[in-house]
Amino acid sequence: MSQIIPVASGKGGVGKSLLSANLAIALGQQGKKVVLADLDLGASNLHLVIGQKPGAASLGSWFTEKSDFKDIIQQTDYQNVSFIAGDSQIPDLTSLKHVQKVRLIRNLKNIDTDYIILDLGAGTHQFILDMFLLSPQGIVVSAPAVTATLNGYLFLKNATFRLLYTTFKRGTPGRAYLDNLKKDSATMQKLYIPNLIQALANCDPANTQIFISRMQQFRPRLVMNMIEDPKDADRAQRIKSSCNQYLGLEIEYLGLMYRDMLQDKALASQLPVVVYKPQSVLGQAIYRIADKIISTVPHQFDAAFNPDSFSNDNFQLAEEDATEDYNLKLSGIDDLVSSGSLSIGELAEMIKTQQYEINQLRKENNLLKSKLVKASEQGFRI
Repeated sequence: MSQIIPVASGKGGVGKSLLSANLAIALGQQGKKVVLADLDLGASNLHLVIGQKPGAASLGSWFTEKSDFKDIIQQTDYQNVSFIAGDSQIPDLTSLKHVQKVRLIRNLKNIDTDYIILDLGAGTHQFILDMFLLSPQGIVVSAPAVTATLNGYLFLKNATFRLLYTTFKRGTPGRAYLDNLKKDSATMQKLYIPNLIQALANCDPANTQIFISRMQQFRPRLVMNMIEDPKDADRAQRIKSSCNQYLGLEIEYLGLMYRDMLQDKALASQLPVVVYKPQSVLGQAIYRIADKIISTVPHQFDAAFNPDSFSNDNFQLAEEDATEDYNLKLSGIDDLVSSGSLSIGELAEMIKTQQYEINQLRKENNLLKSKLVKASEQGFRI
């Protein structure tokens, strides 16, 4: 049975695709059959990292043309590694229908290989969370930057809540209790899983026991990238402590990768780092991660846990989505500050960074508005 390894990140630009591609090749070099799949739909560029020419066969063509799934699994120039291209023509993950997601999951599970590495998009879209939960041992890539640390923790928090809501299905006493809590945003911000389990056990003991069992099986793995100083590795411990304290979640530390300008040169050459310069610090870090994965006994969720059946009933309206995301982000900041993982100084730094980004967006927005006004005036004169 193949082992699925989803690779995700709460924030873009932390090296998720770099790890996915190089990890696939490192495993292939050790005699393991690997299928590398680009599931960053709408922003697919994994083929550039491995130097694979994009062909006509892709997930996009499979979704639209209903071809055989085996036809989109391409051979690569790397030993034992095959590739499934994404499709940048798919504008948004929300355009994927539930039936398409189910079809994709079932075909991925039927691939005959040792490992299937899923390079997921950044963020916490429901599709990304569901694909991450295909394995209890998915990899989250983060970086020492404050915003990256926050978003890495938020991703794990969202994944935990997704696991919670898919265990307590609609019509159960536990779901009724959770839906009632969602009406109070202040309560939602302080909603810690260990405390919540006690309350759910009183109203829905059977499903609570199932959830506890799944949480015991759920062991995400963390990789810290872009390390510049040994002290930066402390971020991994901070995320781990916050996950344990507020989510009741045990995460495993898989490894760290130092920032290396070599990766830019490798990308420009369209060669993975483990091929471009395998003896580099970055290359050796990836080999260590590959060794850990090979030596780790794979785990599976219980047989009753089936992501095929995950529906879209959690977030029915865009307004609910926005409110839910906002509340989770606030609670994530609160968790990290309360646990000491995020200092007041670091919080101030993050706010300044976000204010700068907001100002830049405002400038771009004003520029676009002025261009539209000029264009409309010219059109009117014509």
